[in-house]
Amino acid sequence: MPTTVAIVEDNRDFRATLAHYLDEAPGYRCVCACGTSEEALQKIPRLQPEVVLMDIHLPNMSGIECTRRLKGLCPTLQILMLTVYEDNERIFSALKAGAGGYLLKRADPADILHAIQDVKQGGAPMSSQIARRVVQSFREAAKDEQKVEALSEREEEILQHLSKGYSTKEIADRISVSVNTVRTHLQHIYHKLHVRSRTEAVVKFLH
Repeated sequence: MPTTVAIVEDNRDFRATLAHYLDEAPGYRCVCACGTSEEALQKIPRLQPEVVLMDIHLPNMSGIECTRRLKGLCPTLQILMLTVYEDNERIFSALKAGAGGYLLKRADPADILHAIQDVKQGGAPMSSQIARRVVQSFREAAKDEQKVEALSEREEEILQHLSKGYSTKEIADRISVSVNTVRTHLQHIYHKLHVRSRTEAVVKFLH
């Protein structure tokens, strides 16, 4: 069975060239070539390709938003972003939206086929620079989780009351301690969560 691929690219000539190349390559078949995100969202969930080549820069809805929505509709779909140059911020945003990797549009045709197979088999084709950012993002997320886990039961109890809008005095009355004790707990909470206000603390705790 050939590997089925969809293309989402607004440049008509590049889209046609890419589709033709895929259809000519042994073991590949282009099931659709869309010019907009809106067209892709209509066709791709119905056709169920294995891999999508997605342009980051699309008119109206961006390729990043299209990726996010397609992954919501088809969680197993593998999406490779197509970009003219390494725009790190956009590529990183696309990966966070669910893309499995990215390709530079100037890549050799053989590299495109290799990247399609790579992402299909569970790989993540990307530069080492982008890979480092992804790893760092996971580390930061893990640190945030550890910060919340490191709170004591009493500190979590106080945060629960804060999230309900109770004042420092009301919290003190509810848990039968002094106002100063609650303030001390709040200082510890702010330090552990790396925040400066009760609003930031509640937002981070609830998140």
